[in-house]
Amino acid sequence: MNNNIHPIASLLAAVARGISGVQVQWAGCEPDERQRIYFANHSSHLDFVVLWSALPSEIRARTRPIAAKDYWEATPLRRYLSQNVFHAVFLERVSNHKAKNADEPHFAGRHLIEAMVEALGTENSLILFPEGTRGSGEKVEPFRSGMYHLALRRPDVQLVPAHLENLNRILPKGEFLPVPMLSLLTFGKPLHLEPDEDKDAFLERAREAVASLRRIGSA
Repeated sequence: MNNNIHPIASLLAAVARGISGVQVQWAGCEPDERQRIYFANHSSHLDFVVLWSALPSEIRARTRPIAAKDYWEATPLRRYLSQNVFHAVFLERVSNHKAKNADEPHFAGRHLIEAMVEALGTENSLILFPEGTRGSGEKVEPFRSGMYHLALRRPDVQLVPAHLENLNRILPKGEFLPVPMLSLLTFGKPLHLEPDEDKDAFLERAREAVASLRRIGSA
């Protein structure tokens, strides 16, 4: 993907960091060019842009966000940025019941997992929001099963938890113009799916890994 870096990517990353005033903490790992899945809480449409912009440029160039198709294809500008700058992998939204309760991913879920596996390839990383929808920013909601199935398919890829704080206030739900203020992004210790670990145990462990980073960031 390095050969396809858009010329405005660095400018856009600088703007995102400026608007969000993001302070970055690497609390459990350091930046690394190895393949990773960065998974974080979700409270704002700015989330993936800020997380992406906070990565060093050489890592950012190989990191693709998973993005809600209905939002990022809603206007020509969003569509252009998501496809040509972020190289996003589009997510088709599904119902909470189907996404959370099925032991095996339903058809739309299987399609997304295959798309994520293909997007990882042999050198890329991903940004993923396993809650599946925006929360209040006050707590981390239960994770959907897609991350578990992705970890099964690619056990070689590091899973790095991250917590974003205050972005729900910078761009509240239903608003279009961000309010510049400070935010905090904390990266935690990488984890992997353990041998014989079941889906529910893994998803709760991963959710707690993200939730615990809020306590670190607030300390």
